[in-house]
Amino acid sequence: MEQTHLRFNSGIAMHKPENIRNKETECPFCRREELSDILDEKGSIILLKNKYPVLEDTFQTVLIETDDCDGDISLYSKQHLHDLFSFAINHWLMMEKDPKFKSVLLFKNHGPLSGGTLKHPHMQIVGLEGIDYHSKVSRNDFEGILIESKEEVKWTLSTSPRIGFYEWNVLMQESGNVSQLADYVQKTIYYILNQYRIKCSSYNLFFYHIKNEIAVKIMPRFVTSPLFVGYSIPQLPINLEETVKDIQSKQC
Repeated sequence: MEQTHLRFNSGIAMHKPENIRNKETECPFCRREELSDILDEKGSIILLKNKYPVLEDTFQTVLIETDDCDGDISLYSKQHLHDLFSFAINHWLMMEKDPKFKSVLLFKNHGPLSGGTLKHPHMQIVGLEGIDYHSKVSRNDFEGILIESKEEVKWTLSTSPRIGFYEWNVLMQESGNVSQLADYVQKTIYYILNQYRIKCSSYNLFFYHIKNEIAVKIMPRFVTSPLFVGYSIPQLPINLEETVKDIQSKQC
């Protein structure tokens, strides 16, 4: 029988630190000299085993993006941004080659509505032993109105959002320019956090490896629509073209 749900260990979760809302909690990622189970590092970027592996039948890792607890992708220098994306994608693709995993996730939570627990900028790479995420994703999820295209990397506003409303896509071939992909992601996040017509402080990044393409979906996060929660029915705004023109005028 195909596995459809991940088993969540609530006993481990009870001990996880949280400082997005609980500001007085000390940041474990800032105590770098106390970090353990480090798998790789480059400058201030560190990949390590997750100290609180709440998902059963998985291999959970955390990718600490920087030593700046107040940093964010929208603020990184180009060099650090490019190093980060190259480091993250390379480790994600390497983990995919391990035959014990049906699929491997690479994602990022930022802000109080993103599902994250720690403010310090980080991503997660998670190997799934029993679930193939590809069965839950279609190529149509990444169709959209073109904002810009460079170096064989496309930046679009989704016409088939997975949750609904506004979602951005960045797509490239496996052999494409990772730095250009990172630049488009950074521009999108800056727009969401600083120029979006709706005040927004939370977002998610999701990375997908589909055949010979790598895709990133950038989702601003708000309270999720009850139509999606209860019925999995996403909603599509009628002003997508207007939004594309707005971001082009500010970011291109």
